Amino acid sequence: MTDMAELRRRKEPLNLAIVHVDPDAFIANLMGWLEITTFISALRLGEAQMPADGKTPSLCAEQLLKGGVHDVGNDALFAFCMTAALKADKAAVDKVEAALAESMGKEFPGSFGLWHFRAAIDAPVTLEDFVGQAGKKMLLGDVPPPPLRAKENWTSGLRFFEKARKSNFIHEIMYPLAKWTRERWTETSDKGVAFLHHIEDNVPVLREVLEDPRNDQAFIANALLKLAPAVDMELTEEYQGFLRSLARRN
Repeated sequence: MTDMAELRRRKEPLNLAIVHVDPDAFIANLMGWLEITTFISALRLGEAQMPADGKTPSLCAEQLLKGGVHDVGNDALFAFCMTAALKADKAAVDKVEAALAESMGKEFPGSFGLWHFRAAIDAPVTLEDFVGQAGKKMLLGDVPPPPLRAKENWTSGLRFFEKARKSNFIHEIMYPLAKWTRERWTETSDKGVAFLHHIEDNVPVLREVLEDPRNDQAFIANALLKLAPAVDMELTEEYQGFLRSLARRN
């Protein structure tokens, strides 16, 4: 049946593909997600009616060019590229790009989202620019030298965190991001404390942050908040309050 239950049914395998960076599952389920979101949007606008057979209509070539379809595709592919970047799995992104280009053409829904991870953006402006360029480095295994590593990890983590909160796949991004955050700061705790600012103050804070065993949004928010001074980053009082609110668990 074409309704919200169908929307959830089609989103679930895409969610799993993003969490686990499974290119085959992503390729297999993206079109179904584009179809159901497009149709439900049309229903809400009064531009479509429920089909007699209850089946979600397929998308024609013309519909695949529409802006709304591309917005949905960009959101999904951007999320996949983010989790792939967190695992440094460039092959997964390459496989998805090749398959979608072959089935829908080079301007497939999601191609613009992918562009941010492929292009050389010398002067990033948008959040997507910053995330894409950070993700591009991760996918290429371009690791900064130890003196710069913790600060770049913090900055990349902040950008990914902000972008995840704007995505329809927020939960699917947050878990891999939390694991990545823990891995990067554990590495710093083990090998890179000499490059932190005010070591005597911030090393105990770092160890306290890592004591939290849960890999979730609250863990990431707390890490960003508490470890900003360790990498000489300043947060406004308003943003500190925002992170503090997200770091609380009910």
